[in-house]
Amino acid sequence: MMSDSGRAGKKILWLVWLGSALLAALALTYTLLNGEDRTLFMPGPLSPGHHQLAAACDACHTDPLGDGDVLQEACVACHGDDRKKPVDSHPLVKFNDPRNAERLAQIDATRCVTCHTEHRPEITATDGLTQPLDLCVHCHRDIAADRPSHAGMPFATCKDSGCHNYHNNRALYTDFLLKHQHAPELAEQPLLPARQFVTLLDEIMEYPHDRYPVVALAPEDADAPQPVDEEVKRDWLTTAHAAAGVNCSACHLAENAESETPLWTDHPGQQGCSQCHALEVERFGKGRHGMRLAAGLAPMTPEQALLPMQPQAAHRELTCNSCHPAHRFDTATAAVEACLDCHADDHSLAYKTSRHHELWQQELNGELPEGSGVSCAGCHMPRIDFDVSDWLSRIMVDHNQSANLSPNSKMIRSSCLHCHGLPFSLDALADRNLIDSNFKGRPQAQVRSIEMAGEDQRRALEETGGSP
Repeated sequence: MMSDSGRAGKKILWLVWLGSALLAALALTYTLLNGEDRTLFMPGPLSPGHHQLAAACDACHTDPLGDGDVLQEACVACHGDDRKKPVDSHPLVKFNDPRNAERLAQIDATRCVTCHTEHRPEITATDGLTQPLDLCVHCHRDIAADRPSHAGMPFATCKDSGCHNYHNNRALYTDFLLKHQHAPELAEQPLLPARQFVTLLDEIMEYPHDRYPVVALAPEDADAPQPVDEEVKRDWLTTAHAAAGVNCSACHLAENAESETPLWTDHPGQQGCSQCHALEVERFGKGRHGMRLAAGLAPMTPEQALLPMQPQAAHRELTCNSCHPAHRFDTATAAVEACLDCHADDHSLAYKTSRHHELWQQELNGELPEGSGVSCAGCHMPRIDFDVSDWLSRIMVDHNQSANLSPNSKMIRSSCLHCHGLPFSLDALADRNLIDSNFKGRPQAQVRSIEMAGEDQRRALEETGGSP
């Protein structure tokens, strides 16, 4: 029988255990509701595409007690535009069609998390895919009956480079392949489309025309409340801002919740940029460079990246001014030097010895027309025709540098085809060694997509008695 002193000791141990458990529960609750680092609660690491958001659980879990609909809404909030035609080859509307009910019973393609489940690194493949690579079999089991060129091919090869991209197949579908099958390696006039922000200012309703009439400004027009440094003034006067009537106050007068009158700030944030460039800021927030800012976190730094980065850039914060230095906002610097100051992967390090860089230098020297050079931004932040509103589209630089990053076939229409033909582009993007050398030499890979599309076309014409 336990003595009185033993029972008292056991009781004390229980009280200590209960007290410790209560303190731990309180600490965890506080961290969950108010703490900055909530990674303690994650069941596993996030995928490479989302790993920067580990401290922003509520970016996806907007309602801690919500169900799968909450996560679906979070996915759509960031990626919804990519799930609409013409971008998405498997849009939601396709699976809402009753004729696809049987397929939907096999794999619920209406839910993003069906194929992209976070916190499961052991089953996460490229692009955050957490389904087996042969997932296409669920709906396309009989594809060889319609396309004999696919007979005997394993379904795990569907998403190989140059074959199929589940969401964005715009450069790989049969009609497009056939249309461009005879395109030359190099376009007759390799040239990027011209940007259209300034030329369309009168039609951009969101632009603050009342505050910044498009009139070129002179040195004496600078409206800073104190004398402006002469070097700063010279930098400003050489920019499109000064030429378009954008004065110092445009960026430095910030809205303040505590005052009805905007207050001057010496260090404006991206809210200053968004007054005129709201679309660019929004797109920046959707890519890896700006996604932390969009989630309310501190800016990304290169030390948080998964790619090799320059050691000296480890703690540099990525904001608009990181690439567009204040007062000059030099787009040429932003297009190359800003990238190479941080990136140290093989592809980036090889750029300055590539033919692409030679062309870029020739453009900067005035030896080639504007848009002839090939910069980092020209490929990875392409100039795209973007719907600004229901009535206006314009050629803009897509500041979401993740938009055409992976699979790299997404680069074909937005970047490669401005200069190269489709057959050459497919082969080049399938050659890992060529990519690492920044495209020095010819592609050694041979993608059969165009050849297979041609075989299927000839067979179909023979069966119908038609002609190409």
